[in-house]
Amino acid sequence: MRPFKYTNTNSSSDAINLLIKNPNASYLAGGTNLIDLMKEDVEKPNELIDLTRLALTKIALLPTGQNGISIGALGKNTEAANHPMIREQYPLLSKAILAGASAQIRNMATNGGNLLQRTRCSYFYDTAMPCNKRNPGSGCAAKDGFNRMHAIFGWSEECVAVYPSDMAVALSALDANIKVIQPDGKFRSISIHDFHRLPEQQPELDNTLKRGELISSIELPKNDFANHSAYIKVRDRNSYAFALVSVAAGVVLNGNRIVSAHIAMGGVAHKPWRARKAEALLKGKMATVANFELAAQAEMEQAKPLAQNKFKVAMGKNTIVSALSMATKGT
Repeated sequence: MRPFKYTNTNSSSDAINLLIKNPNASYLAGGTNLIDLMKEDVEKPNELIDLTRLALTKIALLPTGQNGISIGALGKNTEAANHPMIREQYPLLSKAILAGASAQIRNMATNGGNLLQRTRCSYFYDTAMPCNKRNPGSGCAAKDGFNRMHAIFGWSEECVAVYPSDMAVALSALDANIKVIQPDGKFRSISIHDFHRLPEQQPELDNTLKRGELISSIELPKNDFANHSAYIKVRDRNSYAFALVSVAAGVVLNGNRIVSAHIAMGGVAHKPWRARKAEALLKGKMATVANFELAAQAEMEQAKPLAQNKFKVAMGKNTIVSALSMATKGT
C-alpha cells in the first residue's frame, strides 16, 4: 500500500472542499472496498478524507407530504437491514442487504459506500493485466478471457464487468432516489436508475456523481408490495460470494391479477438491470407461473452472453420465475 495522508472532518462542506482541493484525494467511510483496492494498488489516493464523524446516519420518515423514508448514507448496512421501518415497509431491501458479504463486513460497510462499490472483476484487480476501467485505453482482458462471472446485458467492447452490490438491486426495484450534496452546498436527487452507468466508451466512470459530490441519503418512496416481494441470489457458495444472478421482485396484486411488477437483476450488467420488458408484459396479467415464464423469456431474449457465461441466460429466466412466484405467495 502506498503512503497517504489521513484527514478528519466534522462537516460535509469541509469534506467536499478538501476533496476538490486535492484531485488525488478520496472519501473514506467504511473502507471495506476502498482499502482492499489500495492494498492491490488499484486505487492510489494520496489522501483519505474520513467522513465517519458526519451526522448522516439517521433513518427517518421523509418530510410531510412525501411518503417514504430516508436512509442516512453513513449508516451501516446492518443497521439498515435490521431497522424496524425497513423490515416492515421495505423487507425486499432488508433481504438483499443480508444476502451480501458477511456479518462483519455489513457491520462496517455504509449505505452510501455500498452504492459506490467497484467491480470485483479479477482483471480489474490484477494490475498486470489490461483493464479499461482501471487504465482507460489499455483494453478489456475479460472480454476474451475468463468471463464466467461477467455481463450478459449492456456491456460494450470496452468493458464486460458487472456491478456487485445486492443492496442496489433491491433499491432499483424500489425506485429509490439518491440525495447528494453538491460543492455549492445545494442538494440534488438522482434516480437509482440514472445513478449507475453502463460502460459504453467510458467504463472507468461507474456512476453519475460529479467530483466533490457527497451522498447524504437514500430515499425510498412508499410502495404497495411490501408483503409481496422476494430477493433471490444465485451464487457459487452460500455465503460471502457475489451473485452469478440475483433478482429483486415486487408485485402489486388485485386478487390474482398483477397491477404492476417491479423486477431488477444483479450479476448481469454494469449496473442493476431493471427488467422493463418483463414488467410490461406482466401488467394486467394473471399471476401464474406460465405468465412468469413468458415474461422472463422475453427479458432474457435481450441477453448477449459471452463465451463462458451462456448459462446465465437460463439461470436468469429461472430466477425471475422463482422470485415472482415467491413474491406472489407473500413468502
